[in-house]
Amino acid sequence: MTEVSLEKLSKVYDGSKEAAVKNIDLLIKPGELVALLGPSGCGKTTTLKMIAGLHSITGGSVLFNGIDMAGVKPEKRGVVMVYQNYLLFPYMTVEDNVAFGLRMRHEDKKIIKDKVAEYMKLVQLEGLEKRKPSELSGGQQQRVALIRALIIGPQILLLDEPLSNLDAHLRDEMRELILRIQKELKLTTIFVTHDQEEAVLLADKIALMLDGEIQQYSSPREFYDKPRTRRSAAFFGNKNVLEGEKNGEELISLLGTFNFTESIAQDGKAYLVIRPENISIVKDLGQNTLKAVIDRQIYMGTYNRYIAHIEGKKWEIIGDPELNINLEGTKVNLYFPPDKIWILEE
Repeated sequence: MTEVSLEKLSKVYDGSKEAAVKNIDLLIKPGELVALLGPSGCGKTTTLKMIAGLHSITGGSVLFNGIDMAGVKPEKRGVVMVYQNYLLFPYMTVEDNVAFGLRMRHEDKKIIKDKVAEYMKLVQLEGLEKRKPSELSGGQQQRVALIRALIIGPQILLLDEPLSNLDAHLRDEMRELILRIQKELKLTTIFVTHDQEEAVLLADKIALMLDGEIQQYSSPREFYDKPRTRRSAAFFGNKNVLEGEKNGEELISLLGTFNFTESIAQDGKAYLVIRPENISIVKDLGQNTLKAVIDRQIYMGTYNRYIAHIEGKKWEIIGDPELNINLEGTKVNLYFPPDKIWILEE
């Protein structure tokens, strides 16, 4: 298994004044599955290609098990990359596509035949060996592209938006397949995605990239419960942010004073963050409870989504779907549990 370390990694494209990737540091442990998450143009695919050796590096280093990859050709790095466009050879059969890398290495024909059969079985494509890519579904083509990369025995697997061309049910199937194979082969894997749900479902850790910089690198749960920045919180669907002044274990805001138990902020200007599912609609006023008005109530199947306001400040709440009462336009009390509030700095 291979450890991947990025140290002050930067990329500035020719003719550009702005860096596409800005001094990022990232440590990916052997066998980990890490997501580079972010919107289009944030630098995540550029980072992936620098790891693969397909893009030159402007500054910093890419190290595999502590060895600097500067000057090491892509084909010598033990890395394979699978793209969102499957890039299969259209004139070749499925088995010829899968066997291509082994034939380039002049492997024994018997070994090639056995390995192709093994990997076709791994992704449940037995019986399709003689078909051409045009005769396969999108999900089947993506499976062929995946095992074509894996059959040569790479140390690192790079996936660039591998599921973006698939519809919803095929994405679910491919997610499960990638996760199963990755754990089975114990491959260090880095995949690029703009889909927050996909990153959460697949990754051991997520590196959120915005404007060429890593905003946060942590487990999916920490992104939900303990975002490091307001931008991290917003990217993971948390719009409930309130500015205030931190004083010990209190945040003093224009809406009132909130008690909390966890924070990464020093005393002074700070921000309260709380997830929609952690705000409760309660009967009585008390500590950390404010009067609000429900503006909208939306039935979402597994939950009710409420949009409320407190003195012009909007809040989003997720509540019990069994509550059949329409609360739109009514006054309610919102409770902010101290142990669910997270306080962060500017």
